[in-house]
Amino acid sequence: MIDITLLGTAALLPLPHRALSAAILSCGRHAILFDCGEGTQTAARRAHVNLMRADMIALTHYHGDHIFGLPGLLQTLDVMGRKKPLYLTGPEGLRQALSPIFALAGVMGYELKPMDLPMEGLRLAALIPGWPETARLCAFGTRHRVPSQGYVFTLDRPGRFQPERARELGVPQRLWGRLQSGETVWVGGGPVMPPQVMGPARKGIKVVFSGDTAACSALERAAEGADLLIADATYGENEQQELACQYGHMNFAQAGRLAQSARVKRLWLTHYSQMIDRPEAYLDHARSGFPEAVCGQDGMSVTLQFEEDYER
Repeated sequence: MIDITLLGTAALLPLPHRALSAAILSCGRHAILFDCGEGTQTAARRAHVNLMRADMIALTHYHGDHIFGLPGLLQTLDVMGRKKPLYLTGPEGLRQALSPIFALAGVMGYELKPMDLPMEGLRLAALIPGWPETARLCAFGTRHRVPSQGYVFTLDRPGRFQPERARELGVPQRLWGRLQSGETVWVGGGPVMPPQVMGPARKGIKVVFSGDTAACSALERAAEGADLLIADATYGENEQQELACQYGHMNFAQAGRLAQSARVKRLWLTHYSQMIDRPEAYLDHARSGFPEAVCGQDGMSVTLQFEEDYER
């Protein structure tokens, strides 16, 4: 079960009801914070989100409206007694970009660990014990005015365990749990591997956070079949498509068309220009391409479960 909460949906300038870019994905007592714009801490308190649970902050790029909430948050985590390391990742230039942020935050009582995500993505449990074994975070390049990337979080689900196959292979019941968790076990001097006793893989969960980007094939590929796409929708009017492309953003209509092409299940629009007072006034532009499009708001949240869990 995964919880996703929008903490900030504004671009460039914070508004009284709209903090700058941030969203958090939680799984039990663990979480990933995507971007950390000004107002993230206040928005988290309003949404009853505990930022102490964040194991990693995944930055899409280093414009101020995505990172200026960091110094205060890093200090707050220290004041609140954090001891476990905090990982930070982002596009190229991470350490140089965060150097002044770290200087502002000062000496911490916990370790800050900048890192680059592997090309193949990161199995979170390998870095941070407690995440599900199949939870993975990947980055993909996006089209903005500076180096930028979006993120794909996936939680795969193996097939059902087949006890009859395990019995046929002579696997004692005490070893079944190890096979179900992906381990190979040895029986009678030979290996028994999980695929031998597991059915076909079942549909997992996929969440995509676009960050700031123009419409591009990389985002469409990354978002393919996602349960939730949180997408840049900086501009409201259809006539602003060229302007959006020039500055490395999307308008509502482009976000809707991309979501439709990628066959996502849910589309949340976010990162609104300060010129947009009521995003709902432009929602029909997005829904012309993706009828289920929703205007994101600070504090909006959803719980995603495996499909079979919804059917119970």
